[in-house]
Amino acid sequence: MKFFQKELKLQAYSRGFHLITKNILQAIPEISQIKIGQLQVFIKHTSASLTINENADPTVRLDFESHMNVMVPENQSYYQHTFEGSDDMPAHIKASLMETSVQIPITDGKLNLGIWQGIYLCEHRNRASRRQLVLTAFGNELF
Repeated sequence: MKFFQKELKLQAYSRGFHLITKNILQAIPEISQIKIGQLQVFIKHTSASLTINENADPTVRLDFESHMNVMVPENQSYYQHTFEGSDDMPAHIKASLMETSVQIPITDGKLNLGIWQGIYLCEHRNRASRRQLVLTAFGNELF
């Protein structure tokens, strides 16, 4: 069994849902050495999250952002954690409702995603900094 682990620092993204599958694949090419295994992607932040969903139609990502803003609105009178701005506490809630990690099967040296699936960075802050991911690929060797 082989294990590979890397950290990937993403550029700062605007608030919204962004496809980052290509960024991940470029950062950990060792996936190509694994016949059967897993890739875990973990985000080291509390106001952004990860998910897997539609990779073709960008309106899906816009609808995700719109729906999350209805589910978890800003400027609620009951929020006490407001020092970092009106988007901060909602960002923490959204990150907890979504995922801090995703796990994808690796088959024959490639991610075994569905044809319309991609990995999203879900950025919940208005002015986010660069986000850091931990990528861990492991499994049986291809060769």
